[in-house]
Amino acid sequence: MQLNGRVSCLKTDLLKSNGTCRVLVGVTGSVAALKLPLLVSQLLQLPGVDVRVVTTEHAKHFYDPAEVSVKIYSDKDEWELWTERSDPVLHIELRRWADLLVVAPLDANTLGKIANGICDNLLTCVVRAWDTSRPLLFCPAMNTAMWHHPITAQQVSKLTEFGYVEIPCVAKKLVCGDEGKGAMAEVSTIVSVVQQCLPKQDESSQTTCTSTS
Repeated sequence: MQLNGRVSCLKTDLLKSNGTCRVLVGVTGSVAALKLPLLVSQLLQLPGVDVRVVTTEHAKHFYDPAEVSVKIYSDKDEWELWTERSDPVLHIELRRWADLLVVAPLDANTLGKIANGICDNLLTCVVRAWDTSRPLLFCPAMNTAMWHHPITAQQVSKLTEFGYVEIPCVAKKLVCGDEGKGAMAEVSTIVSVVQQCLPKQDESSQTTCTSTS
């Protein structure tokens, strides 16, 4: 597809609809990314909610895009869309489009990047450019040993200092066989917090939501 066609498709896909709440889901390279299709499906069941996905390259290992019923954006889209100054910058367009960003799962690597302001892929660029008057929710997910490393608490604290909302991980038997805290919150919990944090259609676009911890 020629560049003009790709730009046209982007503008069509991100066309704002009156009365619709726009949720951007960020997915990173944790095994909990397996739950992306279920998360998207349940978010779309919320009244008036539209969803798009931003994926990291490592996250692609864990889910089948054919099972995700909305547009998935990746690093390749960012670079293919821009060739000259007049072209749209995808991470800015996504930032403008979304009313709420939820990163689920947020793996240890991307947690460290966001806490330190690193923006070296499409998702972390969206986060760095995010309008902090809008909700940004994050759902940590990692091995129990990684969760208990001292730097993890520091980095989670840094994100909450930014005004982002933590949806805490839970304790269970992990896919790797270890038992303990580190599993991503249940999809039903994530959807419930998203619903709580979405702007009401008859109110200001600004809203307040807090951690479920």
